[in-house]
Amino acid sequence: MTFAREEFHKIRRLPPYVFEEVNRLKGRLRAQGVDIIDFGMGNPDMPTPKHIVEKLVETARDPKSGRYSASKGIHGLRKAMAGYYDRRFGVKLDPETEVIATLGSKEGFANLAQALTSPGDVVICPNPAYPIHAYGFIMAGGVIRHVPALSPEEYLSGVSRAMKHSAPPPSVLIVSYPSNPTAQWVDLDFYREAVALAKKHDLLVLSDIAYSEIYFDDNPPPSLLQVEGAKDIAVEVNSLSKTYAMAGWRVGMVVGNARMCAALARVKSYLDYGAFTPIQVAAAAALNAPQDCVEEIRAIYKGRRDTLVKSMGQAGWEIPAPVASMFAWAPIPEAHREAGSLIFAKRLMEEAHVAVAPGVAFGEYGEGYVRIGLVENEHRIRQAARSVKKFLSGSNSARAVV
Repeated sequence: MTFAREEFHKIRRLPPYVFEEVNRLKGRLRAQGVDIIDFGMGNPDMPTPKHIVEKLVETARDPKSGRYSASKGIHGLRKAMAGYYDRRFGVKLDPETEVIATLGSKEGFANLAQALTSPGDVVICPNPAYPIHAYGFIMAGGVIRHVPALSPEEYLSGVSRAMKHSAPPPSVLIVSYPSNPTAQWVDLDFYREAVALAKKHDLLVLSDIAYSEIYFDDNPPPSLLQVEGAKDIAVEVNSLSKTYAMAGWRVGMVVGNARMCAALARVKSYLDYGAFTPIQVAAAAALNAPQDCVEEIRAIYKGRRDTLVKSMGQAGWEIPAPVASMFAWAPIPEAHREAGSLIFAKRLMEEAHVAVAPGVAFGEYGEGYVRIGLVENEHRIRQAARSVKKFLSGSNSARAVV
């Protein structure tokens, strides 16, 4: 049997993963014994709250717990997810038809793309954006219409232009706030406008709010489903990963439009049997219990944000304070702007031993920025700032000589 030398078709449609290049450098330096202060990945470093872990352990001791679970999630978890939406957003959901438990928000998003997309369908996607927003649809055979999204206003106006100049007309609109990577936040007026625009142009809407509980002022981010009539055309993808420091547990949800949820459930029924049942029981406990632990996690991120902005500012790198998410979206310092985000990120790692995510990894309009994850403690953030100050001082000196 002879295999073609070319890559498989779907693999050819995926560009080189920029993160891989940065991660290879990180791995090589660590193998040499270098201490890298790593802000590159949005991987929560704090422990999962004790009561959630205890519920997992308790349930795992049941001899029946090792059996197959349910691909759309056990009823108790879907009921808890609906309860969360009712308490937090005032949105009523039917656990049977409007809630699907997923293996994290990433899996939910990717399988939604499989469920909704025919080959050649055009999807409007913000740029910069979390990679799965575009590449989930690309792997499903869709065509991405990238719209610049360095501000929510820019994105919506770009969507209107894209509708006029796309053939065939787009069928899906993606929104994601609080945004990864830009940390932008929107209010209900934005969602009202987005829903009206989608209904005008017969678009389905996928809203990603995985960072809905990580915010730093008195205004919690809203849900698109709070808009009247949104459930007619939209689903929302959410996650327990950041809210409860449960990233490795892989528990997310897709909620909203019953037809879209049914399509996702049909796809998932062929692909998985759901998460390990004790994980689902523990996730339900997390949602149903008092939310003091969420407030504590939010306060940790806020403290890190404040330390990052202050210490990096003193080091000569002005970073806007994010109002939400676990990231800062930082303009590249002027002396390094021309080199671009990938080269800057590699230099920063090699010379200052600080890892960040290059903005270009999130799309061409992310060039000129890097994403900094709030995943190191305040002591390590200050240590990183001291190294960055030396790095930038050397860069400025070199430029002055030239």
